[in-house]
Amino acid sequence: MLDDFMWRATIAGIFVALAAAPLGCFVVWRRMAYFGDATSHAAILGVALALMFNLSIFAGVLTVALTMAACVTLLSGRGYAMDTLLGVMAHSALAIGLVAVSFISGVRIDLTAYLFGDILAVGLNDLWIIGGGALLILALLFWRWSALLTATLSDELAYANGIQPRREQLVLTLSLALVVAVALKVVGALLIAALLIIPAATARPFSRTPEIMALVAMCIATLAVTLGLRAAYYFDTPTGPTIVTLAAGFFALSTLGINAFRYLGQR
Repeated sequence: MLDDFMWRATIAGIFVALAAAPLGCFVVWRRMAYFGDATSHAAILGVALALMFNLSIFAGVLTVALTMAACVTLLSGRGYAMDTLLGVMAHSALAIGLVAVSFISGVRIDLTAYLFGDILAVGLNDLWIIGGGALLILALLFWRWSALLTATLSDELAYANGIQPRREQLVLTLSLALVVAVALKVVGALLIAALLIIPAATARPFSRTPEIMALVAMCIATLAVTLGLRAAYYFDTPTGPTIVTLAAGFFALSTLGINAFRYLGQR
């Protein structure tokens, strides 16, 4: 089964969907949408460094993403607004990465694959890395779920329960950095934030508890990946953008359905 590129792509996409969706819920709850964007932009710098020093792409991207996450956590609340800080770091890292790539001689680089993903080229080694990273993220979320929820609700409530909010923020940002490194091969640097946010935003109106929202978001993300892969194969469209387009379609349908239901309920 794993000899078939479509099966490898589907399994890799499902792993990424299952890891990104619950993390995306925290991104939505904490209004951290720009952080996912910033970390994914920095992934291009990680690609450039990996090629320069002959490292694996995953190692380079993970190193830069973790550095970005740690810097944002350390610098937040020290005189800079979070959106300003993220904007400076995101665009600086992307620009430096693109400039660094231009200095690499003797290596042919397809930036499109890194920007928009190349899930159909996922190999067995990639599959092990993506699966291992996704399982690590899920295990970390399962372990810290209660503490992360409490810190998300209120810093005061977290302190009252003996929880350090900054520690939980660091856990969350490091998890986001890991999912960026894992998802780069699947949807690319420019679309990772979309896979984080859109399924969670779609699931929010249908969920009464945080746990249900995370589960619904995981189902929506998995459906978007599997159907998006098939659609891209049959219509010969870019795979990463097709997956995100399908997720956006689910969001549009859910929004229209909810508004129609409310309108009919008022009549």
